[in-house]
Amino acid sequence: MTRKTVRIAMNGVTGRMGYRQHLVRSLLALRDQGGLALDDGTVLWPEPVLVGRRAPALEALAERHGLEHWTTDLDAVLADPSVDIYFDAQVTSAREEALRKAIAAGKHVYTEKPTATGLDGALELARLAAAAGIKHGVVQDKIFLPGLLKLKRLIDGGFFGRILSVRGEFGYWVFEGDWQEAQRPSWNYRAEDGGGIVVDMFPHWEYVLHELFGRVRSVQALATTHVPQRWDENGKPYDATADDAAYGIFELEGGVVAQINSSWAVRVHRDELVEFQVDGTEGSAVAGLRTCRVQHRSATPKPVWNPDVPATEVFRDQWQEVPDNGEFDNGFKTQWELFLKHVHADAPYHWDLLAGARGVQLAELGLRSSAEGRRLDVPEIQL
Repeated sequence: MTRKTVRIAMNGVTGRMGYRQHLVRSLLALRDQGGLALDDGTVLWPEPVLVGRRAPALEALAERHGLEHWTTDLDAVLADPSVDIYFDAQVTSAREEALRKAIAAGKHVYTEKPTATGLDGALELARLAAAAGIKHGVVQDKIFLPGLLKLKRLIDGGFFGRILSVRGEFGYWVFEGDWQEAQRPSWNYRAEDGGGIVVDMFPHWEYVLHELFGRVRSVQALATTHVPQRWDENGKPYDATADDAAYGIFELEGGVVAQINSSWAVRVHRDELVEFQVDGTEGSAVAGLRTCRVQHRSATPKPVWNPDVPATEVFRDQWQEVPDNGEFDNGFKTQWELFLKHVHADAPYHWDLLAGARGVQLAELGLRSSAEGRRLDVPEIQL
């Protein structure tokens, strides 16, 4: 067995997602399990190099987890030939420039989404990466969730027959920050800082729909700001200039219609923070983060509309739980493993910067659809 150290510059790990999911639950979890074994007997050992703007926060993280290397000098770490991969989990507005630098330095890049603030920038990143001959990947974590993996199993097994529609509900109440601290950073609610639920969530919906049901052909969306004033991390009020809710209808290749509501101004009355209901000619399913329930055609009840009497059926009890039939690892960690194998063993991998550009395109068209009040076609993009 040969152990190969993989040095990964991680920019943005002082943020919630970069720290919890990518550093702790992915790369440090890989170290805890002894590294990532490849088919040839090599074991990849990830060595994070923490990058950011706040030296005290980086130093505290490094000390907490016994890591040796951290820096506030991005240019220096990109110039270091021992660094193999650049990872970006910064705020959206800072991402494109950093990715350009990493590609120019010849680093393989793996990044959160959206990859850029506009489609032109996202496509240029994909073109630059292709020209540089580097490996590149974009985080598309939701398709690795247990609930959606079970849903994919149902699709692959032909459970639904002909799929007719998809209905998604995502969101929760994000406190305004005055009388209770907000659960999300204030920049998420300022358009000038790259915030907004459309630019955040529509890239997710693009790859979920694309991977499971087909390419998005058209979008009609309404984006709005339900809560116009919020309070920042210092307790100061500010105007929320970004959308905090979006209601979208997506037409997919093959005729499937998807409707997805996204909101940070909704109180949860469902089993999980995100749920997708899929209806087909032979059966239906409701998938969340971890669970998936089904109702087959042969077991579908025959409800009768009668508003004059109380409902006697417990509709949720009429669905059957899909078993795990296996163990599910953290979705972020699973995709990190696939990307590392892609970089070091040339394993197949298609969640790249072009896929990331499709997400940026859908967000851009969703905002334009809302502004213009009409349905827009989603052209197929290519390098």
